[in-house]
Amino acid sequence: MTATTAASAHDVPTGILVAGEWRPATGGSTFEVVDPATTELVAQVADGTGEDGLAALTAAHDAAPAWAAVAPRERSELLRACFESIVDRTEELAALITAEGGKPLAESRAEVAYGAEFFRWFAEEAVRAPGLSRTAPAGANRQLVHRRPVGPALLITPWNFPIAMATRKIGPALAAGCPVVIKPAQLTPLTTMAVAEILRAELAARDLPTGVVNVVPTSSAKTVTGPVIGDGRLRKLSFTGSTGVGQVLLGQAADQVLNCSMELGGNAPFVVFADADLDAAVDGAMVAKLRNGGQSCVGANRFLVHRSLASRFAERLAARFAELSVGPGAEGHDVGPLISAAAVDKVDELVTDATDRGARVLAGGSRPEGKGYFYSPTVLADAPADARCVTEEIFGPVAPVVAFDDVDEAFVLANGTQYGLAAYAYTRDVDLAMRAAHEIDAGMIGINRGMVSDASAPFGGVKQSGLGREGGAAGLEEYLETLYVAM
Repeated sequence: MTATTAASAHDVPTGILVAGEWRPATGGSTFEVVDPATTELVAQVADGTGEDGLAALTAAHDAAPAWAAVAPRERSELLRACFESIVDRTEELAALITAEGGKPLAESRAEVAYGAEFFRWFAEEAVRAPGLSRTAPAGANRQLVHRRPVGPALLITPWNFPIAMATRKIGPALAAGCPVVIKPAQLTPLTTMAVAEILRAELAARDLPTGVVNVVPTSSAKTVTGPVIGDGRLRKLSFTGSTGVGQVLLGQAADQVLNCSMELGGNAPFVVFADADLDAAVDGAMVAKLRNGGQSCVGANRFLVHRSLASRFAERLAARFAELSVGPGAEGHDVGPLISAAAVDKVDELVTDATDRGARVLAGGSRPEGKGYFYSPTVLADAPADARCVTEEIFGPVAPVVAFDDVDEAFVLANGTQYGLAAYAYTRDVDLAMRAAHEIDAGMIGINRGMVSDASAPFGGVKQSGLGREGGAAGLEEYLETLYVAM
């Protein structure tokens, strides 16, 4: 099953991938993928069922012994070839990301490059699984420690970065020797499925096990994931999404004592201390806030600015926001749509709540007229610390500015959340920068920069922002288990 979109120069699989073959869903049902910039239909995609999920798990389980036995170098070369194929297809994949997710083409191209990098990184890591051989302290025997694949893995990916979130999970799983079942997001499944087709074709060309990569799109996640998570053949669950859904999945995974990786919600503080370079802080804020129109789990959510700088920071940020063009990403605009009408409604509610509590709108604050799910880039000055846009994850182009009076208060405000995924801090004081790095509760902290993501670095959070790490050397270890042998 394939469909060609106006934005895509190639045929995109729209079926279910099981054991190397694309096929319709059991029962033949489909669901629609819609362009959020135009609300027009992009494709009809197979609507997977629990039966399809279990068929995919069977394929992964059957492929597991053969895939684990494949030489690490061969796994490495597979991933390297897929990296090169993705890079070669940058324009068509970027167009597909924009068609189904709405982000500007320049950002889509950047996501393709970022996503491909996970395959290159884990191609290099595939041959470097750690191990140990030593004499026991008592001297009577030797200790051997080695790693082996965890086993079949269920990968549940989000809609906001459909290629990068898929490759960040697929790359380490395949490098470690784990076959996978991928459940892509309902809103943006096509890009992930295009990547899966690249993998399928490369596996087939190398005569490698056909069940290594399986994909089950669906309009009802729990219909597919419930039976798969409840099956004893599954040994690994990796999920990126909201904390609420992650908590439910962890509860389900407990029955099978599954190895779990969870990258969950965020509420990233962007702290501007009194000595900060204000121009650099505004530049960093543009990057940290507006990536994918604010629809990023590591995006800056609340701007905590020393009172001596708060007004100037808010005014300069508002001036920059006001210069941005808003419209379909395919037309080269700076800011694309939100993902759905419900997302626009939520952002509008958060802005209204803030203004009702005394915040001032310096830029934006409204929905543009016309088609699509758009919201104007918005700066809110004098936002109270208890406004919903400060205490909740916004997932939109809204920047609330909260003033603080001293360093201690800044750290209290920064840590006053159940989340701890990412944080940002601007200061010219090295001691203060180091204090921020140690005292802010976050798994990733950007000091004087507005972006932290890197395929070669560990990605993940603390508190209710998740468990485990993706990317870096730590990403491979998430798909390996440790065995100790006493000789």
